[in-house]
Amino acid sequence: MDLKELKSRLESAHSHEQCVEEIAQFFGTHNLVFGHGTDSAGGEAYWLVRHLQHWNADHWTSPPTHDHIDEILEIAHLRVTERRPLAYLLGKTWFAGLEFNIDRRALIPRSPMAEIIERGFAPWISVGKGDRVLDIGTGSGCLAVSAAHHCPGILVEATDVSPDALELATENIKKHGFEDCISLIQSDLFDAVSEKYDVIISNPPYVPRARLASLPAEYTKEPAVALDGGSSGLNVVNRILRNADGFLRPGGVLFMEVGEIAEAFSKIYPKLPLTWLEFERGGEGVFMLTREELTGYFRG
Repeated sequence: MDLKELKSRLESAHSHEQCVEEIAQFFGTHNLVFGHGTDSAGGEAYWLVRHLQHWNADHWTSPPTHDHIDEILEIAHLRVTERRPLAYLLGKTWFAGLEFNIDRRALIPRSPMAEIIERGFAPWISVGKGDRVLDIGTGSGCLAVSAAHHCPGILVEATDVSPDALELATENIKKHGFEDCISLIQSDLFDAVSEKYDVIISNPPYVPRARLASLPAEYTKEPAVALDGGSSGLNVVNRILRNADGFLRPGGVLFMEVGEIAEAFSKIYPKLPLTWLEFERGGEGVFMLTREELTGYFRG
């Protein structure tokens, strides 16, 4: 299907569901790769239509008009010709039930840790007013902002080595009104951090460097620094793991995502008492460790 045919089909559609089906078919004929907020052509088509409707329920249930066809065609054209992820084309994405600004300054939010944050880190730890959370490698600020939203009263510090990412995180903190409880720090992991925390969360770079060149085109549009985990994929992960206990309060907890290298990680640390988390909405490769487990393993 080409754009001309897509336009014709959209003009003939009798419902927004049909519009989504036609866009999904167009996406499906161009070998796109998904995984930046959706996992299918249908999910991405639905997201596009609802975004242009500003997620207005009345618009969705009303008969379709031709108001957004030109925008749909323009975005669809860029999606298939430049292979840019839809989130970058829209400038918006969703994480843990919240909308975030997003562009190429940061990785597109997609961590399954959203479920952990939505539950307020329960049952692993209970956090409340005045408790501290550290987000290492905050990128867009999605983990930090979501934590502040779902755990009212906590204090969050969020670090990133990238000034560009911190600018974007600042936008999202202001967007959600959390300037008073989230502080941003330009830091290479723990280098500029001095506090101790009840929770440390991190979705660090963990793609082995040799794999970067073979990633689908959509992933190459994201900042390499947010993906490049060094020769083994574990360079950054290891640094966090070996230092986290020194920044956790007694009873504190580390949550970290290692994604596709989970098996390799487990083989390197076979005696580390990892708790691998399961997620209702899918996703894997996230573990939890307490301060005491970390201290006992590395400094015991």
